Amino acid sequence: MLNVEENTFNQLTDRLLSSLISSLKNHEYVTISLNCERSQFTRFNHGKVRQSGLVNDGSITISLIDQSREAYSTFAFTGNLDIDLELALENLNYLRSQVPQLPVNPFIVLPEVGDSSREVYQGQILGSDRSLESILEPVGDLDFTGLYAAGKIMRGLCNSAGQKHWFATDTFAVDYSIFTSSDRAVKGIYAGQDWNQSEYDLQINQSRRQIAALDLPTKTIPRGEYRVYFAPSATADLMGMLTGTVGAASLQQGSSALLKLQTGEKSLSSLLTLKENFQNGTVPRFNEMGVIAPEELIVISAGKLINPLVSAKTAKEYNLIANGASNGEYMRSPVIESGTLTQSEILAQLGTGLYLSNLHYLNWSDRSNGRVTGMTRYACFWVEAGEIVAPIENLRFDDSIYDFLNQDLEAFTDFQEFIPNTDTYGSRSLGGTLTPGMLIKNFTFTL
Repeated sequence: MLNVEENTFNQLTDRLLSSLISSLKNHEYVTISLNCERSQFTRFNHGKVRQSGLVNDGSITISLIDQSREAYSTFAFTGNLDIDLELALENLNYLRSQVPQLPVNPFIVLPEVGDSSREVYQGQILGSDRSLESILEPVGDLDFTGLYAAGKIMRGLCNSAGQKHWFATDTFAVDYSIFTSSDRAVKGIYAGQDWNQSEYDLQINQSRRQIAALDLPTKTIPRGEYRVYFAPSATADLMGMLTGTVGAASLQQGSSALLKLQTGEKSLSSLLTLKENFQNGTVPRFNEMGVIAPEELIVISAGKLINPLVSAKTAKEYNLIANGASNGEYMRSPVIESGTLTQSEILAQLGTGLYLSNLHYLNWSDRSNGRVTGMTRYACFWVEAGEIVAPIENLRFDDSIYDFLNQDLEAFTDFQEFIPNTDTYGSRSLGGTLTPGMLIKNFTFTL
């Protein structure tokens, strides 16, 4: 059964394209895409609800290609067919007046006849009538601050070549921080498509234990190399640097941090396997051109770069074979394969070193050599003989993926966590990273 948004989008695109097909010139192509959501947003502060509401919002983007020139326009999606159709025609007429003035793009990719798709993932998320109680009851008297965002996110695409795609998924995320009396904090994210109260309660209890450890006297760590355990959230931050550099265009242009891996000058650990996997239903398989990506694509296998992401534009420019990548050639649904390190063994295997829960301010300090710099953040601890003994002050690190993801990588955990994209600027973001934690035997801290 179609929901209201899908039904309206189908009627809008059918009426718009049917009225255009006869008037489209041989060199004109139209793509219509939809981004919309029905979401609950609730903000918490000091363990209390400060703001809560329901949002039903969306936007439509029309792209017009005419003689290798392209222009696009975005307007609000009202859900009223007559209003949306009028707005669509107004925007299309505007694009027709503007596109002849634009420069020719020699590598422009035209929509092609291809498969259509419809994927709808029904999750088990909290109803708005009981979500607040379910989130706050385990928190008790903790100084709990954060955002709960949940609901249905939808994407649609239709073009004049005949393709039509629809994607909808139910997702939620509780993105929170818990503060101590000394203004230190533990940060956590509980996210997914099916709410499990027991899992959420367990995570809050784990945060409670970290809060207790933050009350210990702080230890100052001199700069140098240390054994480090990166929790899944911190691992996702580091891997986010990697997943943004696997595009074929950046490799062809020599700007990718993985260029030396591709040429064989550098290597990565055989423990590392990175793949694009759409089977979890967190993002649509179709891209902005309407091309459907494979359900699974192994990008790095046992440390070897075997499938860089290739968009249709890059394929045309460099005579390559496209594999469903978006125009930006970044990973949309990255998965890092798990290893053998169990939860109960983490501190013992770490021995003496650093337990890092979160990172921030990551950047490339030397892209060509894969050097990443950043800072520790929130609940990070000094561990001795397998026991947490002190929280640490924030540290700056600077190390190369060709070291900490190569000979210094000891193990990945045997469990994975889904770390979502939590951006809500303009609209709720889709996707995230499914990642284990990882143990590194030498990691360099510079300040």
